Amino acid sequence: MKKKTVAVIFGGYSPEYDVSLNSSYSIINAIDREKYKIILLGITRQGQWYRYTGPVDDIPTDKWHNDEQYLTNVTVSLSRGKGLYELEDGYATHLPIDAAFPVLHGKYGEDGTLQGMFELAGIPIVGAGSAASALCMDKDRAHKLVSLAGIRIPNAICYEYVPTDEEVSASARELKLPLFVKPVKAGSSFGITKVEDYSELLEAVRFAFTFDDAIIIEENVDGFETGCAVVGNHELKTGRIDEIELSQGFFNYEEKYTLKTSKIHLPARIDEDTERRLQEAAKIIYRTLGCRGYARVDMFLTPELEIVFNELNTIPGFTSCSRFPNMMKSAGVEYPELVDMLIEFGIRNSEFGIKN
Repeated sequence: MKKKTVAVIFGGYSPEYDVSLNSSYSIINAIDREKYKIILLGITRQGQWYRYTGPVDDIPTDKWHNDEQYLTNVTVSLSRGKGLYELEDGYATHLPIDAAFPVLHGKYGEDGTLQGMFELAGIPIVGAGSAASALCMDKDRAHKLVSLAGIRIPNAICYEYVPTDEEVSASARELKLPLFVKPVKAGSSFGITKVEDYSELLEAVRFAFTFDDAIIIEENVDGFETGCAVVGNHELKTGRIDEIELSQGFFNYEEKYTLKTSKIHLPARIDEDTERRLQEAAKIIYRTLGCRGYARVDMFLTPELEIVFNELNTIPGFTSCSRFPNMMKSAGVEYPELVDMLIEFGIRNSEFGIKN
């Protein structure tokens, strides 16, 4: 049987560049070489695209772009040729691919821009398409849509323009402290500030605007945060629910990748019925936001066991020790099997009449 060709895209013009390198490294090492041929596409911090043919071990250390012998320029064929063009010595060589596996987090990778390009080129995508990616990246619009599906969201105010200090001070006092000020479209907790006093608010708003052109101010939700891995296109499978235990502050970028003062409990310290309700809520959110392939749904669980939607990550962290693959592992799906499953979902989703 002819091998399918999968292009794994890593790096990116995003603050989450380093996270992408580590996630993609784990995925590349897990892909079954008996079934798939792999093409590695690296995007530098400056936004330059290259086909990379060097040692895979140089990806997580960010040495992959240092040696020009392993780099060639590439462009995507937008004529629905289902492939790439490798540009070298004045010649363009067509590289057909069967699926694109974007492993980029945040802006220009997880926000629908990259997905839209591959859709225009007729190349199947592993994971969410452009519409769902853009929607899930927008915390405000995702919240509003999920609320229409009957799931509670945090009380919040959104600004899609730079408000005056007076506007911020007046409107935010309608919300109860503590507050979280966030960029509307950013990942890995970049640009987020926990505000314990109204005097801290204006500085937090200015900081969030350095990451995005829109910000959201949310009330704190009492309780703790949980996560649920969801995979599939039509028929969905969920992982076990995990629980974030915080000893101070909030689950910011440093805590997510070092766990200095926090812990992840997997499975979460909840009863069976509550876990089932969270898993069902995650499926509703996944479908409501138009996702396919895979995603991690983050929710709060209040002391009264009420579920509150936080956010959905269409390309969650994917190292062998990341939350998403560990949730699936706890549900009986090992890492290599999971990667293979996601590639199959991406390829089959593009084939007329086939659902997963």
